[in-house]
Amino acid sequence: MSSTEDKKMEAIVLHAVGDLRYEQVPVPDVEPGKVRVRIGFCGVCGSDIPRCFSKGTYHFPTICGHEFAGTVEACGDGVQKFQPGDRVAVFPLLWKDDHAACEQGKYAQSDGYDYLGSRSDGGFTEFVIAPERNLIRVPDNVSLEEAAMTEPAAVALHAVRRANVRLGDSVAVFGLGPIGLMVAQWLKASGAGPVLLFDIQPEKLEIARKLGFENTFDSRSCDVNEVVKQHTDGHGVHVAIEAAGVPPTMLAAIEVVRRSGRVVLLGNPAADVTLPAALISQAMRREIDMLGVWNSDFSVYSDDDDWRTVLAAMSSGILNLKPLITHRVPLVDGIAALEMMHQQSEFFTKVLIHPQSK
Repeated sequence: MSSTEDKKMEAIVLHAVGDLRYEQVPVPDVEPGKVRVRIGFCGVCGSDIPRCFSKGTYHFPTICGHEFAGTVEACGDGVQKFQPGDRVAVFPLLWKDDHAACEQGKYAQSDGYDYLGSRSDGGFTEFVIAPERNLIRVPDNVSLEEAAMTEPAAVALHAVRRANVRLGDSVAVFGLGPIGLMVAQWLKASGAGPVLLFDIQPEKLEIARKLGFENTFDSRSCDVNEVVKQHTDGHGVHVAIEAAGVPPTMLAAIEVVRRSGRVVLLGNPAADVTLPAALISQAMRREIDMLGVWNSDFSVYSDDDDWRTVLAAMSSGILNLKPLITHRVPLVDGIAALEMMHQQSEFFTKVLIHPQSK
């Protein structure tokens, strides 16, 4: 075991709901089978905001942040596949191998797991400890900024795969935050079309247009049902993906899907949703499928999973995530950035927090 003795690192530590402190904490020791990763960039997930300011987390104090990539700084005994200097992305879910889902490689469906950034310390700091098996190598031509978005991009891909999107399927996406914009790119890569994108923020619609999407609509100034009918010969879309997590878009997603269509629930719910009896009846008569998504597939032994597909798509240029980055924030200014997101005092899409170079 490698000891850091009295070495300290900077971190944003959540001590209680709304109590974020920028402070020094001990650099974590490296245990056998694990590595210490020097954080390059850590993305702020939409779930981090309620975790910090309203709902709290599983225990205090906690260092949040689960979307990160960096460089291997030290390896514990028994680590064989990585060495210091390797650039890596980190799958944040820590499974225990004692659940039937783990035998199938469905780690996100297991019980009793740990999680970097919510149940254990995560990436709003300088160093993170992670098991060797949770690491995946970043291609040479992919920046650590892009690699820090592997986790949300993998979730977006998982949603498209769960929906079984086929060539030529019509799809409506509600909510163009980072996940929604990533979903849109995966849909294009899958050959879906038309892809109809809905949001209420002009800036997000503009980012979508810059990414090459023409069918972008402000939900406040259009009749969503009519827009969908116009682009689907009145049938409705094959797939509706709800990526905003608010009641109006959840209702809209159910309303616009065609007979035998699929609705994907992807956005973290911000409030309770009441389904009108008439809408439930329509959903029953149309025999729609409703699919939930909360994480992604990651494999220790296979070379074909959501995470590897994401990094390969970044490397080949299929997935273009840099236009989604609106803020690159030094760790010392991270609390102000989190408060900005909580208060929505300025426009943002993907916010990346990074330690100062030393």
